[in-house]
Amino acid sequence: MPTVHSSPYLQMDNPAIMSLLRPTPGEKHRKSSSGGLLRMFKLFPMLTSGCKMVALLGRPKKPLLRDSATTGTIFGYRKGRVCLAIQDDPHCVPMFVIELPMLTSLLQKEMASDIVRIALESETKTHKKKLLEEFVWAVYCNGRKVGYSIRRKQLSDDELHVMQLLRGVSMGAGVLPSPNDKETVTSDGELTYMRARFEKVVGSKDSEALYMINPDGAPGPELSIFFVRAR
Repeated sequence: MPTVHSSPYLQMDNPAIMSLLRPTPGEKHRKSSSGGLLRMFKLFPMLTSGCKMVALLGRPKKPLLRDSATTGTIFGYRKGRVCLAIQDDPHCVPMFVIELPMLTSLLQKEMASDIVRIALESETKTHKKKLLEEFVWAVYCNGRKVGYSIRRKQLSDDELHVMQLLRGVSMGAGVLPSPNDKETVTSDGELTYMRARFEKVVGSKDSEALYMINPDGAPGPELSIFFVRAR
């Protein structure tokens, strides 16, 4: 179990989330790792406006991904709210899309800790739906409640634009052209994205966790996403 210093969910004290938490490496060991998608995403304000996409994978010597891995995409305008999309296949329509109640720039600041844990908790008492079919979610980031969000029934034009541009991308981070004028920079800032593959861990019908698979083989998850339904 993580130490007090590295476990932001101690404030939340949710047994379902605590049961899904994995041990995280020590701070000293994490600083020695080479980084990954998470570190690239928090550097977006430093990228030049002419950068349309940043390729991060290169050609690995051996396969890093399993066919069963889930695709997760975090995207949004730097001055706007950040969105989360979950897909079983990057070529298919997302099974879960939600606009989180936090700015993209604030999420990038949270990533300075190199350990980001996002929790979505449904307070629904019935269990007629599958977990990711619930609509109203309380959102926590690194142990702090940031508000409530409603799952999208249909993708917005901007969300559909991002999904179409990234159909052939399995992992990566960068800046995308905006859907209207096709320019990189708008009044809301750059349209940034981070797409990664996640290992899915099912605790029960009321709890699931997604652990990011680091492309450089660094030990331990850097980004974890938890879905929990009230019992």
